Order: sequence, then structure tokens, then C-alpha cells
Amino acid sequence: MAEATHVPRWGMVVDLDRCTGCQACVVACKQENNVPFSTPEEAEYGRELSWMRVIAITEGEYPRLKTRYMPMLCQQCDAPPCIRVCPTGATYRNPEGIVGQIYPRCIGCRYCGNACPYQVKYFNWYNWRSFRWPEPMRLALNPDVTVRPKGVIEKCTFCHHRLQNARDQAAVEERALRSEGAYVPACVESCPAQAMFFGDLNDPETTVSRLAESSRAFRMLEDLGTEPKVIYLQEGEWYGAT
Repeated sequence: MAEATHVPRWGMVVDLDRCTGCQACVVACKQENNVPFSTPEEAEYGRELSWMRVIAITEGEYPRLKTRYMPMLCQQCDAPPCIRVCPTGATYRNPEGIVGQIYPRCIGCRYCGNACPYQVKYFNWYNWRSFRWPEPMRLALNPDVTVRPKGVIEKCTFCHHRLQNARDQAAVEERALRSEGAYVPACVESCPAQAMFFGDLNDPETTVSRLAESSRAFRMLEDLGTEPKVIYLQEGEWYGAT
């Protein structure tokens, strides 16, 4: 009998005790994935387009204030509600657990955005050909990532194009794809505080797999049954440390 092939389940762990709220991950995500920027005028209309954001949580009263930071991106749910409501099958979950978008299928109905409890899906209302990336800024576009047309829903994909590059490299070297370190999303690579970890949750030897079992670990809105694969580690005071 042939040996069963290991199927990875990619996930991320964010240590909130290390996060400084610098937003390097947000900038790296935008640059890596050709995400356009909103101007102040567009922000007045509530037009936000950022696959990743950092939530600032302020506690206490002046002058004893404490600000905590929580990076928020697509939670890559194992039971994603967005897939169930999409009438065209534009959003899907692949065998490795990554929830992606098929842009040619998307009709921009925003059902998935309304169904997402984490509010991490964004409608693209920009005509990028006219003004989103004027010269010479178009030279900075990542050729590995498509520039999405106006009228589709966008979201984080764990930098899936990097995974494909890692697969191709492993095939050239005639080896299996490593469970950790073979590929990381741009946000993880850019974090100066090393607060983010990425790898295969199905491999018990990876750092993310061990941290996911930590007593500090929790998932956002876990009671909803969406089974997110982005795990957060509580800060010391939240956890009850002295």
C-alpha cells in the first residue's frame, strides 16, 4: 500500500505580547499584493481597501492608559461562512485550508463580506488603470500577483503566490515541501518584533503547531464555529500573569 501523502494545513500564530503596532505588516501586505491606497477624500466615503489592519485597544483612564494592538487579517477559517453565501462560487477553500478568491467569477454582490464576522473582505471600487498607480509607481507592482479589476471582493490569501513559488522550488530540487520556513507571507517576514509565526498546523513539530496548543492561545469569535486558523497568544496581563 502506498504511503499516505501529508497534506499541510497552513496557519498563523500572532503573539500579542510582542506586537508593537508598528504596522510594518500592513505596509508589506499592501506592497506584496498590489493593494491600492485610499486617499483622505475616499476615506470620507468609508472606502477602505486594506487586506490587513491593526486594531488598537485602549484600556484604563488618563493618565494610566494602556494600548494593546491586534493584527487582523483573513482568519482562513476551516468552516468559512463566506463560501456558503457566494452565489457564483468565487470564494473557495483549497485542500490546504487557504480561503481564496477567483476574481473572474466575482460579481461584487458583497454577500461574502456581509457574512464574514471578522470584516476582512473588501470591495474594490478603484479603476487602477486610470489613477491608482500613476507612473512611476506602476514599476513597483508585484508581477507575481494580479492587479484586480474594479467591482470584485478582495482579501488576504496568506500570500498564496509565495506558496506556489516554494512548491516549484521544491519540485526542482526533487524534495518535499518543508512544513516550516519554506514559505511565509509578507506580513510574517516583515514583522520587526517577530510577533508572527507561520507554518503547517498538521505537523506537530512546527512552531505554529506547538504555539497553537499553548494555554495562552485563543481564536477570534471562536464560539461562532468558523474554526479560524489564525491563533492569537494573549498578553501577560490578559492571561493573568503577574
